[in-house]
Amino acid sequence: MLRSAQCYFYCSFRLGIARRTSNNLDINMVLTIYGIPRSTSTKRIVVVCKEKNIPYRIVSIKMLENEHKTPAFLEKQPFGQIPYVVDEDDGFMLFESRAICRYIANKYASQGTPLIPTDPKELAIFEQAASFELNNFEAIANPLYHEKVIHPIYHKIPTNESFVAHYVSTLNQRLDGYERILSKQTYICGEKLTLVDLFHLSFLDKVYLMLPETIDSRPNVARWYQALSQRPTWVEIKDTAPESFLV
Repeated sequence: MLRSAQCYFYCSFRLGIARRTSNNLDINMVLTIYGIPRSTSTKRIVVVCKEKNIPYRIVSIKMLENEHKTPAFLEKQPFGQIPYVVDEDDGFMLFESRAICRYIANKYASQGTPLIPTDPKELAIFEQAASFELNNFEAIANPLYHEKVIHPIYHKIPTNESFVAHYVSTLNQRLDGYERILSKQTYICGEKLTLVDLFHLSFLDKVYLMLPETIDSRPNVARWYQALSQRPTWVEIKDTAPESFLV
C-alpha cells in the first residue's frame, strides 16, 4: 500500500509540473495507467506520453498480491494482464500497450513528436515494421530475458541453457535482418522516428544488458540503439522504478 501511495503521489506531482510547464499540452487530459512503473509495457506507454507531451499518472498494481487477477481488475482487463489505461477526458478504457500507444499518437497527432506517418505508403511500411517488431524481435527477446533473468532471480527456477542457446541463435538471425534494414536508413521505417522504434526500447535495453555483443557487433543496429537509448524521454524514465516492481 505504501509503495502504491508513493507512486500515486509522485506521479501526480509530476503531472502537476507537466501541466504547468508544457507549452503545447492539453491540460484537461489525464491518462491513468494501471500497471507497474518498471514493466516493459508500462514504460512503452510512458515514453510515448513523454514524446507527445501528455500528462499521466501511474496507479501501481500489486502483482505479488494477485491484484491483477481480482474480479475488479478482470472487469477492466479480461486477461488479467498489465497495463490498461483510462483516458480521463471521457473514461475511455483500453488495454494492450501498442494499441494504447497508437491511440495516444493519433489522438494527439498535432503535439509533441510526430510518431505515425499519414502517407499511405509510409503507413504501410510502418505497419510492416510494427508486425516484425512484435513477431521477429520481442517474440525472441522477451522469452530470452525471462529465461536468463526472471526465472532464476524472481522465480528461483534454474535457467535452461538449451533454451537460451536457441533464443540467442534466433535473435542473432533476426538482428542480421535489422542490420540490413538499418544499413539503408536511420530508423526502422525510414529517416523519421516512429512509434515502432520506441516499441523496441524496453527489450533493446534488456538485450544490451544481457548480450551487448549482439548489438555492438552490428554497427547500424548499434548506431540505432544508441540514438534511441539516449533520447531524453527514455533516459528520464528507464531506471526510475524500484527493482521490486520488475516483471
